[in-house]
Amino acid sequence: MSFLFLFLSLSLSSALPLPLLHSSSPYNTSFHIDCGGLSPSTDPYNISWSPDDFFTAGSTAVVSEPLHFHLQHEKTLRYFPLSSGKKNCYVIPLPPARYYIRTFTVYDNYDGKSHPPSFDASVEGTLVFSWRSPWPESLARDGAYSDLFAFVKDGQLDFCFYSIATDPPIIASLEVLQIDPLSYDSTGLGDNYILVNYGRLSPGSSQWGPGFTSDPDAFGRSWQSDSDYRAANSKSARIITTKEKITRTEQAPNYFPMKLYQSAVTFNGGLEYELNVDAKLDYLVWFHFAEIDSTVKKAGVRVFDVLVNDKNVSRVDIFKEVGSFAAYDLSYMEKNLSNSALNVKLLPVAGAPLICGLENYAMVPADLATVPEQVVAMKALKDSLHVPDRMGWNGDPCAPTDWDAWEGVTCHTNKDGTGLVITQIELGSQGLKGYISEQISLLSNLISLNLSTNSLDGTLPIGLGQISLARLDLSNNQFSGSIPESLTSSNLQLVRLNNNLLEGRVPEELYSVGVHGGTIDLSGNKGLCGVPPLPDCPLFWEHGRLSKGGKIAIGLSCFLFVAVLLLVIYIFCVRRGRHDYDFGLPSDLISLGAKRNRYQRQKSLMHLEMESQHAKGMSSLPLNPH
Repeated sequence: MSFLFLFLSLSLSSALPLPLLHSSSPYNTSFHIDCGGLSPSTDPYNISWSPDDFFTAGSTAVVSEPLHFHLQHEKTLRYFPLSSGKKNCYVIPLPPARYYIRTFTVYDNYDGKSHPPSFDASVEGTLVFSWRSPWPESLARDGAYSDLFAFVKDGQLDFCFYSIATDPPIIASLEVLQIDPLSYDSTGLGDNYILVNYGRLSPGSSQWGPGFTSDPDAFGRSWQSDSDYRAANSKSARIITTKEKITRTEQAPNYFPMKLYQSAVTFNGGLEYELNVDAKLDYLVWFHFAEIDSTVKKAGVRVFDVLVNDKNVSRVDIFKEVGSFAAYDLSYMEKNLSNSALNVKLLPVAGAPLICGLENYAMVPADLATVPEQVVAMKALKDSLHVPDRMGWNGDPCAPTDWDAWEGVTCHTNKDGTGLVITQIELGSQGLKGYISEQISLLSNLISLNLSTNSLDGTLPIGLGQISLARLDLSNNQFSGSIPESLTSSNLQLVRLNNNLLEGRVPEELYSVGVHGGTIDLSGNKGLCGVPPLPDCPLFWEHGRLSKGGKIAIGLSCFLFVAVLLLVIYIFCVRRGRHDYDFGLPSDLISLGAKRNRYQRQKSLMHLEMESQHAKGMSSLPLNPH
């Protein structure tokens, strides 16, 4: 699908407006990025611009005729050559909220090729702008502003570009301003629509708004004259202006500026507008009215019907609704548009119709996005595999669905149709240097993984074996360590791990892939063992470490050793308990015991000597002779 959008062409008048007035919007998160700019600056409207930042790749350039442009951020640009990949982004950290996003795009033959590029742009994974060569000459030379409203939910804005053929996408400036989340009836519409500006007109006024003139708008919206959009039968409409204060303006949630209601066009025969649109989309149309003709002093004086594509959507009596000099707004949704024009008519019932402002937004439904956990996994893989810039791994891996996914990545819708999932990664022979992140376990729908013939190393992550995995080719790398047991729980039909540095026992369940008709190649890994034709593994060694059996054997040996040791200690203690006392004797008793022992030994020696003499036949002498 391609999108047309409103081009707010530059006004190249010689006079510069006064500085931008400050408005009362309560939201202050904003970025004004001078794409291609090298230093900060402040423009004549008092807007501070930061140098180029938050881009994923690309190069900078200056337009061919810088003096043709009044504002610094319109003179420089960033372009994304094919060497940066087909998909590139600005990734800006933002709190979750609703934002007004505006870009300025200009070619002005910056590259000297006289060929404006063809490319697409997306916001948060949804295609919003399409540029196709050749551009109108005035557009290529002067550039154009385009804008939209979008919700950012994940903490960062992804504004991405996609190259058509070999053309480099370009951007000169990017502005992001936080707005009221309830604006433009988001409660009724929901937060899954992006409102793309197809016309924001201020009847009776020249082009105005922040970035164009000093007139303030709390949301930063740009407004332009309606003269180019009035049908031929309304060209002679009369312009009415006032300096009176208009009530009911600058109010939440839309904060429509007072200046919008201080001018209007009116025509007795009715007013008609032709707005270019894309078919097959829904459109949200906002009408702005204020009775600024002081001669209208009661209800019923000015009454008119509002028709959209010849359908009468409302009858309006401004004075009856809000009185004089007060803002009155009306919105209408045109669904399933079948042609490329949206026709708006204000037909008189009483008096002449009057209108102060007209806005038309394409309601672009948010595209499916990659499920968050798989985005985390893919970004981790991008870092761990050192994926080069030329492969364009930026933004959402799978969205927008109108574009190709990241190079080498295939995506499908998940089972319940709520998101996109990665089913295939083909990165063989891409010069990758790094390792496989453990986060790959989050790719629960991965069917095929091919990282063969690169320079990857490290161990294979334990979460590599998703149940869905059917084809795995990691051959011709420098992976080391063991084959994870998790691979045995997958439904692998092809396994190529050859020519790596793997070691240890090969799980028999994995090797059975070949037995059941699949393909398995483990050759070129000198450390693998356990299945034919690989060598047998050492008895107690597996996967480069002790096997489970070895650990059990060592455990049993330790148990037996401890048991024997305890038995010896027990026997020793029991025997000692039978013959020894467990208490000590006083020192004086020990001394007496020692003397007694010496006496007993001497007495024993005397008896032995007497027995020896008797044995020699010596007569015994009386002990007590008389």
